[in-house]
Amino acid sequence: MTPFLESICAICEINGASDVHLTTGQPPRFREHGQLVVRPEFPDPMPPQEVDEAAMELGLSTLPIGCPDGTERVRATLMKKGSLDGAVSSADGSRYRFNIYRESSKTAVALRRLDSTFKTLEDLCLPENLADFCNYTDGLVIVTGPTGSGKSTTLATLIHTINTTRACHIITIEDPVEFIHESEKALVHQRQVGRDAESFNDALIDALRQDPDVILVGEIRDLGTVRTALRAAETGHLVFCTLHAGDCVGAVERFVSVFPPEEQTGVRRQFSMALKGIVAQHLVLSCDGSSRYAVPEVMVNTPAVANLIATGRTALISSSIETGADAGMRSLEESLAELVLNECIDEDVAYSMAHTPETLQRRLEEAVGDELD
Repeated sequence: MTPFLESICAICEINGASDVHLTTGQPPRFREHGQLVVRPEFPDPMPPQEVDEAAMELGLSTLPIGCPDGTERVRATLMKKGSLDGAVSSADGSRYRFNIYRESSKTAVALRRLDSTFKTLEDLCLPENLADFCNYTDGLVIVTGPTGSGKSTTLATLIHTINTTRACHIITIEDPVEFIHESEKALVHQRQVGRDAESFNDALIDALRQDPDVILVGEIRDLGTVRTALRAAETGHLVFCTLHAGDCVGAVERFVSVFPPEEQTGVRRQFSMALKGIVAQHLVLSCDGSSRYAVPEVMVNTPAVANLIATGRTALISSSIETGADAGMRSLEESLAELVLNECIDEDVAYSMAHTPETLQRRLEEAVGDELD
């Protein structure tokens, strides 16, 4: 990093900022406790050249080492695509994800500070039984939720659990690589799309020739990647991946809908046999606004759920989740009720997020009744 970027990152870390924005004609803005602020250390508007230099320095990290004409390639990508993703480490090892983008014919940069240490499931307010997914030797585990809901952090925790407990080979395919996993009990290789591979699907096909036990696919975005991920899960590999969907049922439908209509009946059967479980999560602001809590929904692929997936009756899965606590399942309403009862989040916020407010109300009333008894 340049001295300017190192200074930006140092201020970010000292003040606990989650994001930094670099914009031509504006001073750097830091997101602290959800609000964008200007720090006294950087009060002056940034000239175009300063933003451009920072962007080019970051952009070079997305290219293969020793790539000729690196700056020109970064500029060409920005002109063609309009944006560029990547991740870098600061001098103290803190990790940052970045997006460089064009706006009003100028260059802008958004930096997000990532956790420098791996958190436990308890730290993330996630059910401890999610660690059970790490013990499978094959199959598909999906983590879903909207952008910024903590999917990458959850996956990093699960991969770290495997890394420290199993003597196996882990390959991650990401865009960009966000969390650095040093090989511990497992051997870990991390590949970044654009730098180490042309695409997710190319890297996933390559991975099948690299003797993996566990494969993490940062995001399955297209038919080729979905098809290859399903094949990998069916042929003796444990595959973790992310999807953009609002809940577990939505993730099932999103996965199947990528395939052409004439294939979907067969795919449902394949998917129902390969799937191990789905975690859907959201982040919700705490009562005092100082932090956010993960609100998970967990679906375990029991024989009953697998039958619903295979026969296309996915609308009934929510009922299975609501009544499936003994199998390790957890409904969104259960998670919301627990946070309300522990005075972590406001009740009106919980009702606004619930799939079925009536179920949330029943859970809250039952909990109050139990306390009175």
